[in-house]
Amino acid sequence: MKPSLTPVVAGLALAALAASSVASAQTVLRASHQFPGGQGDVRDEMVQMMADKVAEADVGLEIQVYPGQSLFKADEQWGALVRGRLDITALPLDYASGRHPEFSATLMPGLVRNHEHAQRLNDSEFMDMIKEVIQEGGARVLADAWLSGAFASSQNCITSPDTVEGQNFRAAGPAFEQMLEAAGASIASMPSSEIYTAMQTGVLDAANTSSMSFVSYRLYEQVDCLTEPGEHALWFMYEPILISEQVWQELDEAQQEALMSASQEAEDFFAAEAAAIDQQMVDVFEENGVEVVSMSEADYNAWLEIAKQSSYKNFANDVENGQALIDAALAVE
Repeated sequence: MKPSLTPVVAGLALAALAASSVASAQTVLRASHQFPGGQGDVRDEMVQMMADKVAEADVGLEIQVYPGQSLFKADEQWGALVRGRLDITALPLDYASGRHPEFSATLMPGLVRNHEHAQRLNDSEFMDMIKEVIQEGGARVLADAWLSGAFASSQNCITSPDTVEGQNFRAAGPAFEQMLEAAGASIASMPSSEIYTAMQTGVLDAANTSSMSFVSYRLYEQVDCLTEPGEHALWFMYEPILISEQVWQELDEAQQEALMSASQEAEDFFAAEAAAIDQQMVDVFEENGVEVVSMSEADYNAWLEIAKQSSYKNFANDVENGQALIDAALAVE
């Protein structure tokens, strides 16, 4: 006959069983992004902040963060997300414009004028239209983020349209590619994470990308001149944090509330940091001996005229509701 457990031992056994049940009930979400982890990239910091805040909420939810393309390549994340193979991503939305061409409106030359304008766009009809496409595609926005961007070259400073002629250029997305091609540049398409190597090997002469990526990917080591956003920022890109709609629906109400609360804190953190990122980029590039210039208003207007005759026109003609999206964005003062 087996000896019976003492009350103390029995209590410990029950506690262990309860702890095991809680552990097994923990929902673990995987968050992937292409940006360097733990090196001050604000997009990585947003996702890490969300993970920390969700853990503090103690609702049986954990977010594991996989930075630097350690889980999925940059251009694989949208497909993985909407198929339920990935739970959360911080994604430059235009990367998915091959599947949803409407997303190119979130990287349209001159459509966003400054950081304050970007914040107003978040609560506009324009963003309602974009988020409807996102949700129909199988994802949901957790946090909004718009990053301004710059141009840089190993050949010469990029100011007026004629300064890009003959250069092999990386442009982020179809709208910028069409505008730069119309100005005489040759185009090479790739994620921002591949720019450094492409410049190092001579595949690229010049590139545009977000201010944060210029710093995170150490592009100051490969270029001679940087064109900062300045007062006439031509380049703004929407880079939200997204969750798979399938995954969202599987969370309970307390988990959804904790995730949305954490996402709002991350969005507020980003909004407070956004403008400072541009100055950080300028400081880092100047410290590394790179010449820094700005576009004049005349340069900006010349680029905008080329964009209207190329990327704007093509978007309106080729994308369902393309003109409506442009008009909705331009209506936001």
